[in-house]
Amino acid sequence: MSFSILKQIGDAQKKKAVVDVRSGDTVRVTQKIKEGNKFRLQTFEGVVIRTDRKDSHTARIVVRKVTSGVGVEKSYLIHSPLVEKIVITKRSKVRRNNLTYLRERSGKSARLTGKDFDRNAVNDVTVPEEPVEEPQTDAPEVEVVETPEEPKAAKEEKAEEPKAEKPEEAKEA
Repeated sequence: MSFSILKQIGDAQKKKAVVDVRSGDTVRVTQKIKEGNKFRLQTFEGVVIRTDRKDSHTARIVVRKVTSGVGVEKSYLIHSPLVEKIVITKRSKVRRNNLTYLRERSGKSARLTGKDFDRNAVNDVTVPEEPVEEPQTDAPEVEVVETPEEPKAAKEEKAEEPKAEKPEEAKEA
């Protein structure tokens, strides 16, 4: 198989619009979980410690949080149909893509310094509409010339004139 075919298949699997998630962001990931015949939504909030292959259909993030003194990490495929939405709640200043050094730290040393950002603009994932191109034809363009309409008085006279019955049909009946 050629690379272009594989790229087309991968692009078909991509979501139309996703949030621009970076390392150091505190995110809330909502995921569908199947239990029996039903689906439920579960959220997981933590710090993104790693982002991989951002432009690919296999893009993923690793999110870490500490619960009851135990560190928990989950990896999410961004374009997966099971990932319902990703909301960025806080953005921090970091200087590297892989923040695995946070695993060994706890307390104040594990804190990241926040930076200002527009939360509404970052979390807006509306799909930009692409302009629709008109199909090009080889036929030359034809100009449409409008004919002048009849005066209103002439139209009214025609509407008022009753249709005369044919005298032959009246005699037979």
